[in-house]
Amino acid sequence: MVRQREFDEEKALDEAMMLFWEKGYKATSLSDLTAKMGIKRPSLYAAFGDKEELFEAALRKYTKQHAARIRTKLQNNRSVKEAFYTLFADVVEEEYKDGPSKGCFCINTIVELAPHEEKFEILTREHQMYLSVIFEEKIVQGIRSGELESSPNAKALAQTLVVSFIGLTVFMKSRPERSFVENSVATILSVLK
Repeated sequence: MVRQREFDEEKALDEAMMLFWEKGYKATSLSDLTAKMGIKRPSLYAAFGDKEELFEAALRKYTKQHAARIRTKLQNNRSVKEAFYTLFADVVEEEYKDGPSKGCFCINTIVELAPHEEKFEILTREHQMYLSVIFEEKIVQGIRSGELESSPNAKALAQTLVVSFIGLTVFMKSRPERSFVENSVATILSVLK
C-alpha cells in the first residue's frame, strides 16, 4: 500500500523556491531546505528527488508564475507604452524597498548556474523566449491599434526589451542612483514609437 504524503507538496515546494531565491543554489544546503520545508530528508528525496531536481522544480514553478504575472501586468493596461513603462518602473520600485534585494529567481539562476550547467542554461533561455513572445504580443497589439508605428519589427523589438528588462533587473541588485536608472529606463522605452 502506498503511503500518503504527510505534508503539502506545493507548500513545501514554495518554501524551497523562496529559500533558493534568497540564497542561490550552491549556498542552500539540504539542512536549510528540510528546515524551511518542514520535512525530513527521506520525504524530500521521495517527493522531489535530489537537491538539483528540487531546484529545477522550484525554477519551473517560478518561471510559470513569473510569466503569468508579466502577461497580466501588460494586459491590464490598454496603452502599450504605459504597460511597458509600468512593468519596468515596478522593477525599479521593488528594488528600492527596504530589505535585501532578491532580484528575479530566474535571472539569479542565469548568473549563478547557466554558464556552468546546460540544463539551467536551457531552462532560463526558454523563459527568456517565452517573455519575448509575451512582449511581442503586446507590441503587435500596439501596432494594430495605431499606438505604435507599423514599421518596427515586433519580434526584434520584443527581444530588445527582454534583454533590457533582464539587464535592468541584474543592474538593480546594486541599488544604483535612482536618476541614473530612471533616465536609462526612459531611453530604453523610447524605442516604442
